[in-house]
Amino acid sequence: MQTPIISVVVGTVGTVTGAQAQDIQQGRQLAFEVCASCHAVLPGQAQSPVAEAPSFEAIAMTPGMTATALHVWLTAHEHPTMPRIILSHQEVRDVSAYILGLRD
Repeated sequence: MQTPIISVVVGTVGTVTGAQAQDIQQGRQLAFEVCASCHAVLPGQAQSPVAEAPSFEAIAMTPGMTATALHVWLTAHEHPTMPRIILSHQEVRDVSAYILGLRD
């Protein structure tokens, strides 16, 4: 009796993990749609449309920058220097993966 229960639990965990995977291409697309009006989002693009907005490459290279740090920033309700943006948790994971991928 325990084997089917374990199979269901393992199958469910595998499905949830797959659904939460990061998608760098989706993050790149989201960056163009939501962020590019203020930030330089392309690799090698140093100057942002809004001078005070750091490029995504500069954000990626910030010492200590992690997916967790980006998640906190992108889900905070108040940004003194940014308009309020509302992203789903999946969108935050995707755009964070894209930003951190610019380190390479």
